[in-house]
Amino acid sequence: MANAMKIAIVDDEKDMRQSISQWLALSGYDTETFASAEEALGTLGADYPGIVISDIKMPGMDGIQLLKKLMGSDSALPVIMITGHGDVPIAVEAMRIGAYDFLEKPFNPDRMSELAKKATNARRLTLDTRALRRELAEGGQIMKKLIGASPAMERLREDILDLGQADGHVLIEGETGTGKTLVAHALHAVGARAGKKFVLISCGALDEDALMQRLFGPAQPEETRLPALEEARGGTLVLEDIEALSDAAQARLLSVINEQGNPPETRIVAISNLQEEGRTCEQALRSDLYYRLAALKIVVPPLRARGEDILTLFTRLSEQFAEEYGCDAPKVSAQEAAQLLQAPWPGNIRQLINLAERAVLQSRRGQGTIASLLMSDHDQMQPVMTTEGKPLKEYVEAFERMLIDNTMRRHKGSIASVMEELCLPRRTLNEKMAKYGLQRSDYL
Repeated sequence: MANAMKIAIVDDEKDMRQSISQWLALSGYDTETFASAEEALGTLGADYPGIVISDIKMPGMDGIQLLKKLMGSDSALPVIMITGHGDVPIAVEAMRIGAYDFLEKPFNPDRMSELAKKATNARRLTLDTRALRRELAEGGQIMKKLIGASPAMERLREDILDLGQADGHVLIEGETGTGKTLVAHALHAVGARAGKKFVLISCGALDEDALMQRLFGPAQPEETRLPALEEARGGTLVLEDIEALSDAAQARLLSVINEQGNPPETRIVAISNLQEEGRTCEQALRSDLYYRLAALKIVVPPLRARGEDILTLFTRLSEQFAEEYGCDAPKVSAQEAAQLLQAPWPGNIRQLINLAERAVLQSRRGQGTIASLLMSDHDQMQPVMTTEGKPLKEYVEAFERMLIDNTMRRHKGSIASVMEELCLPRRTLNEKMAKYGLQRSDYL
C-alpha cells in the first residue's frame, strides 16, 4: 500500500466515522475508528504509526481535551480537527494547542485526502527520524565511538543526528585531538548519503599544485582516481585543515559550490584545525566561502569540558591496550582519578590515548604512576589541574561510578562478585547503579 500509515478517526456520530473511513480507505489508508475520545486514548499514544482526525464537539471528553492529551504524550502527532460551521474561534484555539490543521463542515473529501497525505508524510518523517535516533543510540557503530554521558557529548550526538538529516554544507570546529574527523564520519553515516561515497582530503598535507589537482582535476593519465569533487559526487567530501586553502583554491571551491544546486550534489564537510591564538576560521577564509561552508556548524567539545567521561574513556582505552599487550589494565586510585579529572588535556582524546597506552606499559613493568605521566605530558607544570575547580562531591562520585563500572566489567555483570569485591550490600549497589545510570545488562 502506498499510504501504509494508519488514520485514527474519532467521532461520536457513527455515520460520519464510517463515511470518513470509507473515503480514506479508497485512497489507500488503513483506518481505525473510535466513538469517543476516551476510547481513542486507549490506543493513541507516543509513536502512534499514523495521524488522527477528530471531531471537536463530542459528549464527555471533547476534541480540544483529546488534543491536549495527545499533545502531552506526543507533540509531533498530527491531529486534524473537524469543526462545525462558525466554530472558527475554537479551530484557532486548536491550532494554538498544536493541531496540524482543521476541516470545517461540510468539508470537501478531496481536501481531507490532501490534508491526510501531507500529515502522514510529516508523520512518517518524524517516526523515521525517531527510529534512526533509537538505532544509533542503541548501537550504531560509528556513534558507539562517541563515548560519554556528559551533557557536552549528549549535545554533540544530538547535533550530529540533527545535522546529519540536513543537506547543507557543514563546518566542524574544535581543538586538536577532539575527534573532528570521527564526527565527520558520523554525519555522513546518519544521513541520506550514507550509502554514497565518503572522500577525505587533508588540505594541509598537500602542496598548492597537488591540492588543486586532487580537488579539481583534470586527472593525470597515470591517475586511477577521479578528482575529489568528482569522486564524491552525490556523497560527502570532507576537507580537513580547510584554513590551509590558498586564495586561489578558495575562489575555485566557492565557484564549484555556487554552481551546485540546492540541495548540493556533493555535501562538503569542512574541518578547521586552526590553533593560532586570536585567529579564527572565519578570519582565515574569504567571507563568502566561510558563510557557505558554515551554513551548519558543529563545535566538538574539548576533553576537559567532558567531566567524568575522562574516566570512562581512560578505562576503555587502558582495557583495550591491556588486551593488546597481554596484561592487566592498571587500577586507578581515587587520587589518580582526581588528577585525571583535573588535568587540562591540551591534546584532548589523542593525548588521553597516548597516556592510557603508556600507563598500561608501565603497569606491566610494575613501575610508575599516572600522576608522573601527566606531569611529563605537561612539562612539570604545577599543579596539574584546570582553571576551574570542582566540588569534592563531584570527584568522589566520578571515582565511585568508575569503580563500580570497572568492577562490573571485570566480573561480566555478576552482582554477587561485585558485592563481594566492593563490600556493598545489594540494595546499596542497586541504588548506586541507578544513580549513575549503570545497567547490569550492559555487562553480560
